[in-house]
Amino acid sequence: MNKTLERRFLHTLAFMDKAQPQPRSILDLGAPNALGARMQAKGYAIQNTAGDLDEHPAVVQEYDVDAVTAFEILEHLVAPFNVLRAIDAPRLFATVPLRLWFASAYCNPVDSWDRHFHEFEDWQFDWLLERAGWHIVRTEKWVSYGSLLGVRPLLRRFTPRYYAVEAVRTL
Repeated sequence: MNKTLERRFLHTLAFMDKAQPQPRSILDLGAPNALGARMQAKGYAIQNTAGDLDEHPAVVQEYDVDAVTAFEILEHLVAPFNVLRAIDAPRLFATVPLRLWFASAYCNPVDSWDRHFHEFEDWQFDWLLERAGWHIVRTEKWVSYGSLLGVRPLLRRFTPRYYAVEAVRTL
């Protein structure tokens, strides 16, 4: 696994570990993935969604869980509001990439599922969550950097790239 991804996983798991009380059953939005496997290894009971969340946002209501995690998935959705609004779980943990002033939004030209429709500023994501019926309990930001040389890699060492949020349902 590359170092950038490893750092993101470590930060995300540390953010989850600070939650009180710790959720035990989790609906992890999206397909099974390496971060979900790590959460399972830490004792979380993980279930994943299947299908297109933009087309079928109500699928998240089919699960009875302590919390929902949305790690690096909401930026891929055209309408993340619909999914966030449909969640019945009492808690949400989410991370999103922050919009960087020195780089364009991510787009994989050969994989239509590997593109960012949104890259948020922190206030935009906060507002989205509030409008969808969530109260933000805590947030955290961290940088993402690899070992490449250049102006952008240097800027990534100082500019927060990831935004993590823990929220509770208000509706």
